[in-house]
Amino acid sequence: MIRSTGVLLLLVLALSIAAGTCGSRDPLRASTIQLGRSLNPDNTVSGHTTRFKPDDTIYASVLTTGSGSATIAARWTYAGRVVSEPRKEVQYRGDAATEFHLENNAGFPPGDYSVEILVNGKPVGTRTFRVEK
Repeated sequence: MIRSTGVLLLLVLALSIAAGTCGSRDPLRASTIQLGRSLNPDNTVSGHTTRFKPDDTIYASVLTTGSGSATIAARWTYAGRVVSEPRKEVQYRGDAATEFHLENNAGFPPGDYSVEILVNGKPVGTRTFRVEK
């Protein structure tokens, strides 16, 4: 009786390990950074561009794959200074898009800008763009 119980326990343990590894998903990771003037309903960018006008709202969309929780941040810079650094706590199951935007009611000064994306505090990519009159 003890022997069959031990075999049964080993079988249950083996099946639970196999189910855990077969059902596991890739961890959440950034795959693409998009820039543009507007968003689609799914938070992806509509009309990709890296050239903006001073009165535009600038959208960045971070496309992710995998599943899990993360803190995604967008570090917006101009002339070497951080002008905004919003963060979002996300939890996704599969492909998703996280939206960030930058706006200035007084208008952006012309020049070169960048947005750096961080996932859980680690840089995953940067996109540069320009504001022109």
